Amino acid sequence: MNKPDNISSWLDRDPVAAWVFLAPALVLLAIFLFFPIAYLLYLSFTTGSFTVDGVRWVGLYNYLRLFTDEDFWQVIGNTAYFTVATVIPTIVIPLGLAALLNKSLALRGILRTAYFIPSITSVVAVGLAFRWLFQTQGPVNSLLIWLGLEPIPWLSSTVWAMPVLILLSSWKQLGFNLVVFLAGLQTIPQSRYEAAELDGANGWQKFWYVTLPGLKPTLIFAILTTAIFTLRSFEQVYIITGGGPLNSTNVLVYYIYEQAFARFEFGYAAAAATVLLAIAAILVYFYLRVWNETTE
Repeated sequence: MNKPDNISSWLDRDPVAAWVFLAPALVLLAIFLFFPIAYLLYLSFTTGSFTVDGVRWVGLYNYLRLFTDEDFWQVIGNTAYFTVATVIPTIVIPLGLAALLNKSLALRGILRTAYFIPSITSVVAVGLAFRWLFQTQGPVNSLLIWLGLEPIPWLSSTVWAMPVLILLSSWKQLGFNLVVFLAGLQTIPQSRYEAAELDGANGWQKFWYVTLPGLKPTLIFAILTTAIFTLRSFEQVYIITGGGPLNSTNVLVYYIYEQAFARFEFGYAAAAATVLLAIAAILVYFYLRVWNETTE
């Protein structure tokens, strides 16, 4: 009869109870997160293979090869260009739209829904639509000809192919950031705007000195999450350009896919994936550090 009492008293201890309740979640994290990361790191030091017998330890060879590969550095440059050029409009445009929609406007609910639709639309379907729009004989070039301008070889140009991908990615993420900014605007006390009006501030001054400082944590969250989402972009590159022309739209995730499933160099692809993981970890660390500074 004392056994249930002993178990009950054992569970009454806060540290023990905490570990008991956390155990199922920790087991799932270990299986689906920690083990894949550990295996990825291990694989990056091997040749990689479909079979266990084919795996051979090569040490730092994959990383040395990676950092001396000109194609890899071109991919890193493409990824940086793609990420920065996507983050800027997907922060600036939703921020302006959120400031407008936060006011008492007619059809505000309908407009919010309309702006959010791209976020729940299939990237594959939208990618096929963009590929049709920007093909040589597509509607976009037809419009340019109608306006008296020269048609542009969008998807076969090393200059214009990347902007098409940036346009698609920006359009896709506008709705998510719009909702985030609208939520952030609700946390700014109305009394701050009233005090600014009493001081004679106009609309722009209220936005600059009240709205932006009040949205600082939300801005940091939106910038870093958008950067991480953009870093792992794959579908638009796969559907629209396939990394071309001349490797000009090849980004890091597509490069990893290409090395692993087109060339079957799993160890080399794992090394590239480890670099991507490190970049994402740095962004998360930066986010947590800045977040702690803003909330203290």
